[in-house]
Amino acid sequence: MSKIDIIIVGAGYAGITAARELIRAGKTVKVLEARDRVGGRVHTQQFDDFYLDMGGTWVGPSQDRIYALLKEFGIETFKTYDEGKSTMLMDGKLKTYKGLIPPLPIPVLLSLDMAIKKISKLSKNVDLSEPWNTPNAKYWDSMTLQTWMDKQMAFSKAKSMFTIASEAIWATHPNEVSMLHAMFYTKSGRDFDTLMNVKNGAQEERILGGAQSLANKIIATFPPETIQYNAPVKAITQDGDGVEVIGKDFSYKAKKVVVALPPTLAGRIDYQPLMPANRDQLLQRIPMGSVWKCYAIYDKPFWRENGLNGLSASDNGFVSVTFDNSPKDGSLGIMMGFVLANQAKDFSLLSPEDRKEAVLEQFTKFYGEKASKPIFYIDKSWAEEEFTRGCYAGVMPTGAWTSLGKHLREPVGNIHWAGTETSDVWNGYIEGAIRSGERVAKEILGK
Repeated sequence: MSKIDIIIVGAGYAGITAARELIRAGKTVKVLEARDRVGGRVHTQQFDDFYLDMGGTWVGPSQDRIYALLKEFGIETFKTYDEGKSTMLMDGKLKTYKGLIPPLPIPVLLSLDMAIKKISKLSKNVDLSEPWNTPNAKYWDSMTLQTWMDKQMAFSKAKSMFTIASEAIWATHPNEVSMLHAMFYTKSGRDFDTLMNVKNGAQEERILGGAQSLANKIIATFPPETIQYNAPVKAITQDGDGVEVIGKDFSYKAKKVVVALPPTLAGRIDYQPLMPANRDQLLQRIPMGSVWKCYAIYDKPFWRENGLNGLSASDNGFVSVTFDNSPKDGSLGIMMGFVLANQAKDFSLLSPEDRKEAVLEQFTKFYGEKASKPIFYIDKSWAEEEFTRGCYAGVMPTGAWTSLGKHLREPVGNIHWAGTETSDVWNGYIEGAIRSGERVAKEILGK
């Protein structure tokens, strides 16, 4: 590829969507990917007779871009299993319940419901394209989500349930999230109920064949040798003529470059000339969430026989929430647990054997003795991935949106930015990554 119009750094959904749009517009594109695969934070790991989505997994209502691509490439989706009763382990007591309303005292439920409705109502006022221009932006950006929760809910159990939900949404403790960011993210994904729920929510469906299968189909349409794997980018230089992108064993020149990486990784590239101070300062302020995905595989989804749907929540132990991630046909039982936020940081200090023991102990509390004896166990920490450094996404702490947020998507000369963190709709999700790829392609094409 002697003449390259645009170089794209990163072959996650943002990068390959941008590449697809630019190739279709007649541009010559080179995608440089540090890993030996596409997908980024979406990774479908294949085993002998099953697969597991180790990263991004679900799709749901109003995620129009990904559904359109799935349809175009003939990939089916299927409903996340949620038939039967959910499980709750609070204060050491195990309870099961039908529907969305957990078995909590009425005053606690009212307090929790009021807080959920309030954050969704507040989020309606957010300016998604320019969150710093939201009414009272500096006020909301000066407090954490935890500060707001403490003002809203007097009952500790209500706060515990809201904390479980918020950690499942952001993969970080509420005291690390700006309230303005919480409001922005809530509106970005419709409302708080949508972000929390399976039915009519962000976890409603899964992709048959795994969430990475769509990425694999997309790149199959690219010209040969568009993507170069095992090619971490070390430096990007630019002058009036364009850009040069440099790695250990390669160097490419082009008119423009798209950096489609999580902010923390984008900040680790050596730029010449240096990034503007405000852009660099912003990237210093956007940490990634902390999450472990833990899978136990059984010969069948035995919990279904007991009328349980595999959805659980706990205020104690490492695993906060679980999902039934069994295959569509139920031929195996696959239980997935999230270890989130501060629990994920502590979990990282354990040995592999102790991690497995801790997870299975909790699964057993939820689902009985059969859960203690899986045929296979595996867990995954995205914070320990060299080319990710955390999941699900970068999270804005207090002050970041209002002081520096406008530099998040603003091109720097011939360098453009993509990635789910730059999306105003479904920020943090595969849908957001796809939308950011479409947006940056239009930016470059001048549309």
